[in-house]
Amino acid sequence: MYYDIIKALHILSVISWMVGLLYLPRLFVYHADAEIGTVRAETFKVMERRLLKAIMTPAMIASFIFGIWMIALNHGLVFETWFQIKVVAVLAMAACHGKFSKMRRLLENDVQPLSSKTYRIWNEVPTVLMIIIVFMAVLKPF
Repeated sequence: MYYDIIKALHILSVISWMVGLLYLPRLFVYHADAEIGTVRAETFKVMERRLLKAIMTPAMIASFIFGIWMIALNHGLVFETWFQIKVVAVLAMAACHGKFSKMRRLLENDVQPLSSKTYRIWNEVPTVLMIIIVFMAVLKPF
């Protein structure tokens, strides 16, 4: 029962994190198309900052806390190949989070180094990682 509560909290925090990882680069797409200094561009800055700082980062931290807690309660997982693949994908997801954070800072400073098409491509990266993570956790194929 105790483990299941931690697992439920882990799933809830992962869902919250994923929502942000899927939505933030979509905001970047629209932001990149907005003219610098316009009300529209400034609105995107606020939306992106709040999404990252108020939802995504706390959800990521909670995901790691509850995930590590579950490992502590069931340390045999670390020897499972499916779990090791999942961990690598989760770390790639965290790296993606960091990349999105850097992208947001550049956009907030009116630096638009990437095209809206590039942001669209980045929008797919969390989806691919999520598919890998879910398939590993549910199917345990290895």
